[in-house]
Amino acid sequence: MEIRFRAAGIALAGAAIAAQPALAADPKLPETMAWSAYDVGSGGYNQAVAIGSALKKKYGVNLRVIPGKNDVSRLLPLKTGKLDFVANGAGSYMAQEGLYEFGAKDWGPLPLRILMTNIGDQAAAMIIAGDAGIRTPADLKGKRISWVVGGPALNQNVTAVLAFANLTWNDVQKVEFGGYAASLDAIINNQSDGGFSVSVAGKAYQLEKSPRGITYLHMPASDKEGWKRVQAIAPFMLPVTATEGAGLSKEHPAQTTSYPYPILHTFADRKADEVHAMMQAMDETYPLYRDAAPGNNGWALDRQNLEWVIPYHEGAIRYYKEKGVWTDAHQKHNDALVKRQEVLAAAWKKVSAQNLDDKAHMAAWQSARAAALRDAGLAVVVEKW
Repeated sequence: MEIRFRAAGIALAGAAIAAQPALAADPKLPETMAWSAYDVGSGGYNQAVAIGSALKKKYGVNLRVIPGKNDVSRLLPLKTGKLDFVANGAGSYMAQEGLYEFGAKDWGPLPLRILMTNIGDQAAAMIIAGDAGIRTPADLKGKRISWVVGGPALNQNVTAVLAFANLTWNDVQKVEFGGYAASLDAIINNQSDGGFSVSVAGKAYQLEKSPRGITYLHMPASDKEGWKRVQAIAPFMLPVTATEGAGLSKEHPAQTTSYPYPILHTFADRKADEVHAMMQAMDETYPLYRDAAPGNNGWALDRQNLEWVIPYHEGAIRYYKEKGVWTDAHQKHNDALVKRQEVLAAAWKKVSAQNLDDKAHMAAWQSARAAALRDAGLAVVVEKW
């Protein structure tokens, strides 16, 4: 099902939210907080900075936004306890699943928990050089496509887009780059013809203004078989009619891909009161940051998808319950996601106990992960990498 301006069928009722009484006291936040986000100039970074400005204005809280060039560098400070929350992309799904780099011995499937996600009018899609002669996923064959080292989510997203046309990375020219920003600069500089981004990212606007121009792949929701192949690889991805971002408007929309981005999350063991306070702050300062960065309207409480692919934190659930929008169906879905994480954690523990070398460990983990999920009656999604 296509989403247009909000998550299809799952968006919260704005009227119900408006009817709830305001919380009496300001949230108890530390004087200084730290988030990691995408590279400087990215949509996620710009949004986090705007949120930080709102927190400073309303509560006097200083939010440090630490840019990370890939999923590993964004999540490592959270893993090591050096920051509070992460504003990340679909890489968090990969981390939850223990896929790609997150299947290495010093990583493993992570017990992530969501607070909020951004579901705006933008696309989370491949941005394509307008002069490359690419209009559909089938046109990607033989073209130069950016691959981000240490960015499994971005690469998996492209894998899913290629699958729409029954293509793989073997059908394109893979050009490797060390970070997200570099992978997009390469399109502007004519070293690549396409890469994955969001339409509101600074690099997308730079590409639009460059001699190459910008376009998006036409991937209509009506192509059921194409989307079935996409979601078999990227279950977090949805068809959208995007109207916000570089080269986009209500008059010139794109039928392409998206998913919630950024995703604000932490670990399951973070104190519920801390998460609840962050939720309250995000909600109460929304009018201050809504228009302060492209795509920020997607953080609204009535745009949240409470049945996505990563479970919500108990502190966030408490806030949604207070707002009267958390249902028994949401809880059932959340419990199933937590159970999936438990299955993955148990399988990881058994593999880790074998103390294998790096190569043998990765092979054993791929096999054990797939077997554990199948035994539990759960979708494997990605089996080999």
